[in-house]
Amino acid sequence: MIQAKLDNARKALEQIKDYTQEQIDKLVYESAKTIYKHAAELAREAVDETGLGFYEDKIGKNTDTPATFWDYLKDKKSVGIINEDPSRGLIEVAHPIGVIAAITPATNPNVTPLGNFMHALKGKNAVIIAPAPRAKKSSTHTVNLIREALVAQGAPADLIQIIEEPTIELSAELMAKADLVIATGSTGLTKAAYSSGTPAYGVGAGNPPVILDRGYDIKDAAAKSVVAVGSDNGILCDGQNLFLYPEEVEAELYAAMRAEGIVIYEDPADVAKFREALFMENGKPEPSLVGKDAPVIAKAAGFDIPAETKVLALKVADIGACDPLNEEVLGPVVSMKGYDTFENAVDMAIRNMEESGGIGHTAGIFSNDEAHVNYYAERVPVARVLVNQPTPDAWGPKTNCLSPAVSEGCGSWGNNILCGNVDYIHMINVTKVVRPLDVELPNAEELFAD
Repeated sequence: MIQAKLDNARKALEQIKDYTQEQIDKLVYESAKTIYKHAAELAREAVDETGLGFYEDKIGKNTDTPATFWDYLKDKKSVGIINEDPSRGLIEVAHPIGVIAAITPATNPNVTPLGNFMHALKGKNAVIIAPAPRAKKSSTHTVNLIREALVAQGAPADLIQIIEEPTIELSAELMAKADLVIATGSTGLTKAAYSSGTPAYGVGAGNPPVILDRGYDIKDAAAKSVVAVGSDNGILCDGQNLFLYPEEVEAELYAAMRAEGIVIYEDPADVAKFREALFMENGKPEPSLVGKDAPVIAKAAGFDIPAETKVLALKVADIGACDPLNEEVLGPVVSMKGYDTFENAVDMAIRNMEESGGIGHTAGIFSNDEAHVNYYAERVPVARVLVNQPTPDAWGPKTNCLSPAVSEGCGSWGNNILCGNVDYIHMINVTKVVRPLDVELPNAEELFAD
């Protein structure tokens, strides 16, 4: 089965080997457009099938991702000669990698297949999707819509395929036989991708800490935290999971958060009920509550809250391994902890990632102090530090300079080869054609004379 899909993909690549940049871009555009047009339908299917996330937020994903990716890709050169620099005697030529295996998660069954395909197709590659089993119907529908769009343009449908009945064994075979692997999901999945013998881009686990610095607009931080914690019911790997704030502003911050609709629990006994509900005896997250609405989680902990509540905040006594609430909850829940000095906040942010996961991924800070931002960035072991914006903007919207991505590499900290967002440039091989320069060679004796 896998070999047949690989053979079909290579036949499709042969059919487009002479496509121009304009022809490839047209296919990328049409692939984005069809998911945009079916955004609500796919969002409904994704939530109904997986039980994960928030319907309206998934509509936003299914509209924003196609638009943002296309806006980023439309002017980029990725076919043939992509750069010429006569002053350096340099020409750069792009070559496709071939067939890319894309392992996709249940949390993003529509936009992860689309985003990876848009980047891959931009480099004239084919993709075979290995979806999460619990999202196979929604992901298959996504792929079939793209296939129809390709055929309507006279291109081969098999530029994108999917394993309709995914298993661990089939995914492993695909990764072993493809030319490149993009693995978006758990740490175990990333390790499997790197162990496949095929070049691979993987992503590490998320668990972003966010620091509120003294002097920053507390109301703005509270409003952005609703987005950072509650988007798609908190199943984003770059969602805000730990909020560190100056101890003396606790009352003001909590009031601002409550004004934004966030329900906060400060009593240790109440927080303990959430800890028991969200985690099983073995310390693993309770699967029935992953990605669920805030009122559902509150109900499981024994509380009734307004139905429109998007975010729950829990005050913790300490950070790190001492409390499972400091781990990636994968729900619209944020742990709250006060700090005394800014340096103490940075230390806690780092320790929490080292002990409770998320190292290498993303961190955030609300601050008007450039010295503090730099201090944080020079110490925190992450690929992305989001300043004065919700941490989920790590995916690369138009509002910052990060490249749009559905796979966010975490560098060597997170056992990843790439420290940054995976995009089309990572899915092509580039030949450098170099000519001799009329320059004088360095004089070693002069350079190293003491």
